[in-house]
Amino acid sequence: MEHLEESVTLLEDGLLQNEDSIHTGDGTVNIKGEVAIKSEGGTWKACPFVLGTFFCERLAYYGIASNLVTYLTTRLHEGPVSAARNVTTFQGTCYLTPLLGSFLADAYWGRYWTILVFYGIYLFGICTLTLSAIFSAQSAVFFLGIYLISVGTGGIKPCIWPFGADQFDDTDHKERASKALFFNWNYFTSNIGALIATTILVWIEENIGWGLGYGIAASFIGIGVVVFFLGTHTYRFLRPGGSPITRICQVVVASLHKRKLEVPQDTSLLYETVAENSSVEGSLKLEHTNGLRCLDKAAVKSDIEKGSEEVTNPWRLCTVTQVEELKILIRMIPIWATGIIFSSVYAQMSSLFIEQGKMMDRTIGSFTIPAASLSTFNIVGVIIWVLIYDRVIVKVARHFTGNARGFTVLQRMGIGLFLSMTCMSAAAILESKRLQIAREHGLVDEDVSIPLSILWQIPQYFLLGAAEVFNFIGQHEFFYEEAPDRMRSFCSALALLTNSLGNYLSSFVVTIVARLTRKDGSPGWLPDNLNEGHLDYFFWLLAALSFLNMLVYIVYARMYKQKTYCRNLSQRLN
Repeated sequence: MEHLEESVTLLEDGLLQNEDSIHTGDGTVNIKGEVAIKSEGGTWKACPFVLGTFFCERLAYYGIASNLVTYLTTRLHEGPVSAARNVTTFQGTCYLTPLLGSFLADAYWGRYWTILVFYGIYLFGICTLTLSAIFSAQSAVFFLGIYLISVGTGGIKPCIWPFGADQFDDTDHKERASKALFFNWNYFTSNIGALIATTILVWIEENIGWGLGYGIAASFIGIGVVVFFLGTHTYRFLRPGGSPITRICQVVVASLHKRKLEVPQDTSLLYETVAENSSVEGSLKLEHTNGLRCLDKAAVKSDIEKGSEEVTNPWRLCTVTQVEELKILIRMIPIWATGIIFSSVYAQMSSLFIEQGKMMDRTIGSFTIPAASLSTFNIVGVIIWVLIYDRVIVKVARHFTGNARGFTVLQRMGIGLFLSMTCMSAAAILESKRLQIAREHGLVDEDVSIPLSILWQIPQYFLLGAAEVFNFIGQHEFFYEEAPDRMRSFCSALALLTNSLGNYLSSFVVTIVARLTRKDGSPGWLPDNLNEGHLDYFFWLLAALSFLNMLVYIVYARMYKQKTYCRNLSQRLN
């Protein structure tokens, strides 16, 4: 887990030497296409607009997603299993569509224009949803609206994180240090938006009207578009570097074509551009690494190519940097895959945690707490843990690890996986107690709430918030830092894809468990009336999967080899 931290030393050896220049050294330009001047934009001059627009988008998203299961059960009259399945499928789609947005950003449009275009789709979708809630409860119109939203948010999320990080020049030590703060503050700000959504907006939806609640969410999307556009002249932009999928395919095709060639022991004989910079505009050359040597064949020159000075066919001969890009992605896969189980645990917050809460005592005096509002404590937990992490945990951890960040990014993610396991254990223990009380009061056959306060759910929401701070923020840092320079939107989308697959996995497991346990007249673990089921067994199942997932993660995190830049500063494109 300590390998990733070596990248800081590597950058200090050769790359962080641009502090005295008035221009950025990372290939960024201003809105006019000119090399960006440091004093005119970027850094914290630009980030308030990025943080502000993400705040608005997250407020709107959580205003819909956090209470979607309630809308489905009360307005569209779906059962809890069907509603939970639809919620996780919707959320899974929201994290699948980033693949489209990231491809367009990296290959053609750049992150700025991709965000603006997909904001337009988002706005149309949320307006459709609002009209559906006001004038009718038609399922077709409703689902059209939420899936347009899933496309819109899918284009924004893989771009907004790297776009904000792009505002800090990697070749400037001070700016690079501020970049780490951006990841924490972006997550902090987005959770403030989510906090407002899961308290005020959820209350408005359930007590005043769904149309008004969704209308407020739509207005914030409009505000988000305006805020983002207002920052245009302060932003730094990275030009799109061509399709990452094409570059990956070229390496695969070239290595297969040259499968019979031998890779030379002297790796300096492998093909690389003569120019000082990489063949991809604005990106750094990568040093050759051992391992996956079958891919190195793509950079082996044939006898014909050795005698030719003409431009080579990229489908027959690839640069070492291009080969290393694919190696990086392959090495990321095991780390990436462990995020799927984590995301399936996170998916319970907006589905079965709510169903559990609805079967508990939700009254405090004369006030009835919406079950979905308990996710507020998850968000509060995130906000508190971000502050604790920066102000306390990092300082304490430094004394034990000797690491300036407290923990390496991989260690941070691993701690998050452990906390997700404890979260599911807490949920299982609570559900066991709830079912015990149901039996004691003779309420097993009654589809009614149990005299156990919903506030007992707070620990599991708070633990999930802590897990997010460690794992999700760590994921964003990991996939930005380790991604090839012109694949950062794509790798951000891959990170978000774990959320999609986690939601689909959750939906799949819910369906399978419900079917397998419902036999011989038994209601199964997940019946419509949870008092006669065993939701606690389901939570224990997820806790066990989380434990196994953590063990797999530890193995691959210890084996992970970081990407390595060529140390010659002149190899960066100016």
